[in-house]
Amino acid sequence: MTISFDGQVAIVTGSGRGLGRSYARELAARGARVAVVDLGPDAASVAGEIVQGGGIARGYEVDVTDFEAVTSMAGEIMSDWGRVDVLINNAGILRDKSFAKMDLTDFRTVVDVHLMGSVNCAKAVWQTMIDRKYGRILFTSSSSGMYGNFGQSNYGAAKAAMLGLMNVLHLEGEKHGIRVNCVTPSAATHMTEGLLKPAHEKLLTPESVAPGVAFLVSRDAPSRVIIAAGAGSFARIYVTETQGVSFPPDRLTAEAVRDSFHAISDTNGAVPLQTAFQQTDKLAALALHASASGE
Repeated sequence: MTISFDGQVAIVTGSGRGLGRSYARELAARGARVAVVDLGPDAASVAGEIVQGGGIARGYEVDVTDFEAVTSMAGEIMSDWGRVDVLINNAGILRDKSFAKMDLTDFRTVVDVHLMGSVNCAKAVWQTMIDRKYGRILFTSSSSGMYGNFGQSNYGAAKAAMLGLMNVLHLEGEKHGIRVNCVTPSAATHMTEGLLKPAHEKLLTPESVAPGVAFLVSRDAPSRVIIAAGAGSFARIYVTETQGVSFPPDRLTAEAVRDSFHAISDTNGAVPLQTAFQQTDKLAALALHASASGE
């Protein structure tokens, strides 16, 4: 069955160019009315492209770090189009420097745009999604947040935060029909200019990421999923936890942890956990089992 967004309304931030533009065009081509959100005239320009192509779109020049402006935009969209079904948080910036040389103003600015910008937009549409018992929210994480990248402590920290935000909003939104996911895109855009291998740039188009994004905000989307996407290739990222090792009180020392570190790190039987307390229960159960068996 073809994925369709007929009758739906989508907000795409940072969609004046690059990845966001490709997402907005993809959803519009599949029937969505799209709010193209960005700073400056690019928002109106992309909305115009969509309209010229037969779609429905409107541009909004909004700073996602300004909660009042974001809330006002969401209210206007609700007033004019009556609903918000999809939110794609894509707006972002870079301020790369090694941690030793980084000004904390640049650190805060990047966190404000990526983390608080995503929080502001999600908060602005959250209640209406609860009320309608439907919503699809996508956060943009990054391999820098998952695995690290030199000179991107600010960006990596902000992008890693998307994982925690996704996990909690998934749990809080699940009973209301809201599904929340993350994408870690790799694409040749103005933000990656000069950073990619020339041979890869031709493959890493924003358009090659858009199909995965469309799936993650579709009616049949999963929830609490992290998809890595780039060059038409897709992979799923899992966060797992090993089975672990428990020590009785008479052997509970730093040296015991050191000497058992290989066993603690054994990935056999590692599983993704579903809640924070599941980890707590697992560790306590491990200790109880070890105590009962006399280990």
